[in-house]
Amino acid sequence: MKTSWRSASLVATAAAVLALTTACGQDGAPAAGSQNVGATAPANGLGGSGAGAGIGSQTGTGAGNGYGADGQQGSAAKPAGQLAVTDNAELGKVLTDSAGMTLYRFDQDTAEPPKSNCDGDCATAWPPVPADDATAGAGVDKAMLGEVTRSDGSKQLTIGGWPAYRYAKDTKAGQVGGQGVGGKWYALAPNGKKASLADLPGLSVKKTELGDIVVDKNGMTVYRFLKDEAWPKPVSACTGACLEKWPAVAPVPGNDTKGVRKKGLMGFTRPDGVKQMTVNCWPIYTYSGDKLPGDVNGQGIGGTWYAVSPDGKPVGAPKK
Repeated sequence: MKTSWRSASLVATAAAVLALTTACGQDGAPAAGSQNVGATAPANGLGGSGAGAGIGSQTGTGAGNGYGADGQQGSAAKPAGQLAVTDNAELGKVLTDSAGMTLYRFDQDTAEPPKSNCDGDCATAWPPVPADDATAGAGVDKAMLGEVTRSDGSKQLTIGGWPAYRYAKDTKAGQVGGQGVGGKWYALAPNGKKASLADLPGLSVKKTELGDIVVDKNGMTVYRFLKDEAWPKPVSACTGACLEKWPAVAPVPGNDTKGVRKKGLMGFTRPDGVKQMTVNCWPIYTYSGDKLPGDVNGQGIGGTWYAVSPDGKPVGAPKK
């Protein structure tokens, strides 16, 4: 089987992540580098035990480990057969196996070189798709098909270099229950990219029932946490289990945004080493309970999480 992947796009992405440094309160696009912050979350940042008041009662799809199917017993690996392309009203063209089951990719994997970082419980929740017997059907370029050797020695199918998985909780053809789980799992497009109706900038503005709000490159709603701080430097109060439910938005260069206020648009490095984007110097997140572009299931959770307006304000938050 021929293995093919793209290097140019990944090199460009890596370069973009490095292009971020503007200090809070300054106008203009970020320069190269990032700002370190040394503060940690307050002791009560997550409330009591479990999710806590800071996160709210809703936990969204999946468990705190980001797998999305704790306790779910995955079936034995099934051959992919002839791959096909289906049209999804929210995601556009989605890659499926011969049975019509949606195939997914994992953000913590790599495509160059191909490597799977999903083993153990993760591989139970997200069964790897075997490379054996996989063929390209209509709308699928066979040059995109490849394989990677997993840690157990088995061969896993890759699409454009990205290891392919099914989701254990998808039980019928056409289901996309794994979309957006943990902010790390996304349906595959036929070319190995994340399935999407549009090629969006890193951050842009979308009209919704809440008004104009900021969305990420996948069209997913971006949120603010009212316990965070922006001045004189960004400080995130969302750590540990909180960060599993509210994944930090990775930094994007200022020229890869549209409609978002440029002032205070920057990236910073959290104490845990995670690099995070800000709007008007406020740290921003997505919500693991949002499954499709346009979802706003995180709005108002715990009275502390709100969608972000183009100028960085929390949409619909109570006025102090």
